[in-house]
Amino acid sequence: MGAYTIFSVLFGIASPFIGGLIDRYGAKRIISAGALIGCLGFLSLSQLQSIWHFYASYIIIAFSMAAIGPVPATATVSSYFQKRKGTALGIMSVGIGVGMLVMAPLIGGYLLPTFGWRVSYLTLAFIMLTLLPLALFLIKAKPAATTTRSGNMESSDVNIEVRLPETASNGLNLKAALGTTAFWLIAFSFFSNGFSVIGTSQNQALHIQDLGYSLEIAAYTITAMGIGSAIGKFLFGWLCDVIPVRYACSISFLFLAGATIILLYLKPGTPLVVLWVYGVILGLGGGGWLPTMSIFISTNFGQKSYGSIFGTIILIQNMGTALGPLFAGSLFDIANTYQWAFITFLVLYAMAIPATLLIRRPQALVTT
Repeated sequence: MGAYTIFSVLFGIASPFIGGLIDRYGAKRIISAGALIGCLGFLSLSQLQSIWHFYASYIIIAFSMAAIGPVPATATVSSYFQKRKGTALGIMSVGIGVGMLVMAPLIGGYLLPTFGWRVSYLTLAFIMLTLLPLALFLIKAKPAATTTRSGNMESSDVNIEVRLPETASNGLNLKAALGTTAFWLIAFSFFSNGFSVIGTSQNQALHIQDLGYSLEIAAYTITAMGIGSAIGKFLFGWLCDVIPVRYACSISFLFLAGATIILLYLKPGTPLVVLWVYGVILGLGGGGWLPTMSIFISTNFGQKSYGSIFGTIILIQNMGTALGPLFAGSLFDIANTYQWAFITFLVLYAMAIPATLLIRRPQALVTT
C-alpha cells in the first residue's frame, strides 16, 4: 500500500507537468521518453535489494506512467476526432480494461508462481520497451484541418470551440480554467471517483477473504472487473456521443454505487455468481472515468491547454486514489470491518452525482 500511495501521488503530481509538455511538444516525444523510463524502472525492480530500492523504483515508474498514460493518450485522440469523439476515446481506453484482463492472470497466475518476481518485472520491462517503436512510428502530429470523411478534424466540420469569441478562440488556458466553477465541480467528482473506486478495489480481496473465500476467487473477481472495465470504457465513450457527458458520468457513478451496495451485503456463503456480478458492475462504472473526463475537459475548456488542464484533474483524482486505500485500511484497523469505509464511498458517490449534473460550460466558451 505504501508503494502504491507513492506511485499514485507522484503520478498525479507529474500529470500537469506532462500535460504542459504535450501541449508544447506533442505526444510522440513524451510517450517515447516515458516508455524508455518505464523500461528502466521495471529493470530496477527486477534487481531489488531493499525496501528503499523498491520505493525509488516506483518513483521512476510513476513518472513514466504519467508520460504514457491517459494524458497523452486522450490528448492525441481528442486532437484528431471531432465527430464521435466519445466513441473514439472509448475504443482507445478499452486497452486499460483489456490490460487488466490479460496481465493479471499472466503475471499473477503464471509468471510469478512459475518463474518468480524478478522474471515478472523483466517481462514488464520488455513490454514497456515495445512501446518505444510504436510511439515513434505510429503516433503522428496533430492533423491539419482538412476535409475528410473519416471523422477526423475537418475544416467543414467546425465544432463549438471554433466559433468562440476571439479572446477564447482555442479554449481556456489552465489559469483561466482554475477560475471556473466547472473546473472545481469536475475536480470534486473525479476526486470522489478515485478515492472510492480505488479504495474499494485495493481492499476488496482482503474483504472477500475475510468472508471465507479463497484468494483464487478474489482474483477471479478482479478478472470480472477487467471485463466490466473494458466494456464500460467503450459504453461510456459511446454514451458521450449520444447524451450530454454529465448524464453519462452520472450513470457511471450509479453503477459504482450499485456495486458498493452489493459488496456491503455480501455474506459468507453468498453464491459466487454474486461476486462476479459485483466485479462486472464495479468495472462497468469504473470504466466511465476516462472517456467522460476527457470529454468534460475538451467541451468545457477546449483544446488550447487540454494537456495541462487534464493533467491537473488527474492530479486531483490521484490524490483520491492515493488516500482511498489507506483510508479504508485504516478504518478497518479501527473498526475491524470495511463496512464503514464502503458506506463513506456511497456517500461520496451520492455527492458526486449532483455535482456532475451541475457542470456547465464556462461563460467564456459560450458561442456568440
